[in-house]
Amino acid sequence: MKTSNTPNNSSTITGFILLGFPCPREGQILLFVLFSVVYLLTLVGNGSIICAVLWDGRLRTPMYILLTNFSFLEICYVTSTVPNMLANFLSDTKVISFSGCFLQFYFFFSLGCTECFFLAIMAFDRYLAVCWPLHYPTLMTRRLCTNLVVSCWVLGFLWFLIPIIVISQISFCGSRIIDHFLCDPGPLLALACTRAPVIELTSSILSSLLLFMPFLFIMVSYALVLRAVLRVPAAGGRRKAFSTCGSHLAVVSLFYGSVMVMYVSPTSDHEAGVQKIVTLFYSVVTPLINPVIYSLRNKDMKHAMKKLLGT
Repeated sequence: MKTSNTPNNSSTITGFILLGFPCPREGQILLFVLFSVVYLLTLVGNGSIICAVLWDGRLRTPMYILLTNFSFLEICYVTSTVPNMLANFLSDTKVISFSGCFLQFYFFFSLGCTECFFLAIMAFDRYLAVCWPLHYPTLMTRRLCTNLVVSCWVLGFLWFLIPIIVISQISFCGSRIIDHFLCDPGPLLALACTRAPVIELTSSILSSLLLFMPFLFIMVSYALVLRAVLRVPAAGGRRKAFSTCGSHLAVVSLFYGSVMVMYVSPTSDHEAGVQKIVTLFYSVVTPLINPVIYSLRNKDMKHAMKKLLGT
């Protein structure tokens, strides 16, 4: 990466400065404690789902294999940002190295891409289970499930690879201060010595495709599920179908709602404070809430959790 320094900071700055959440020292310590608790709860919640599925042999079905991978993804996703954020709360300089910044950039966006793809194939799985219940075991085989899981991980980590490599080669000038708690492309490109419209356009197109293609796929899947459910004569059957799909729809709503506010709304050039809050919601709060949603709305998962805890 090429960098340009002003005379005042060339000897002191060895990377970008992540401002995070500026406040007095006492406030920084309070935020450190708060986010440490959130991070631990996220690890415990998602880790419990993984352990429960592995512990209970009845849950080794495609639906729960996908959920296990999704929980592992959430652990990785929150780990790509929170540990560095915690270190920044206690740091006086709040400096992140160039390599550290772009590694975080790559993993944060790659894991976010992977989450979009996982939400799509989880909707596909529910579509097959509800609309084709008799054929579901032959349609959603273990092999197909494995191929879908591997495809999500591979495609997610390749989606933004080239743009991130290109952005990492841009020359950066000035203070190198990023008014965010992570290395986000918007603030990074704002520090470029010269504008890069081609890179900005490419990133925008890739982001739009990433968001809208899986989202439309999810909406179509659930429209078909809703149509099938409404045709079920028994109220008990309808409740079971809605219960099966409700948790996934809640997770989709939380994730896509916040991400689209951030990247798709007409006022996409949000103020730094709004960017931080929205990014915090879909990258930290959502992974914390997801295990609760899946556990509360799923009888099999609640039973497996009780079995895991020995109650």
